[in-house]
Amino acid sequence: MKDYIENRVVEIAEFIVSERATVRKTAGIFGVSKSTVHKDVTERLPKISPLMANQVKTVMNVNKTERHIRGGRATKLKYKLMEK
Repeated sequence: MKDYIENRVVEIAEFIVSERATVRKTAGIFGVSKSTVHKDVTERLPKISPLMANQVKTVMNVNKTERHIRGGRATKLKYKLMEK
């Protein structure tokens, strides 16, 4: 694996853990696609740092269980703003 990819993987993982960030938010911050973020943390990170991979997996599982709530809030806010 090239050094710049390995560095990006570690930076992305640290960001997700520290900010409890979603894949979408992380992709926007780092200027890569959601697919790249997902591949980095699910395939590449375990080879680099298994401990960090487990931490990221925990955050991603929490985000997955909460996503339907976030989507509902976003839709509610959208229509509330449209009324005004």
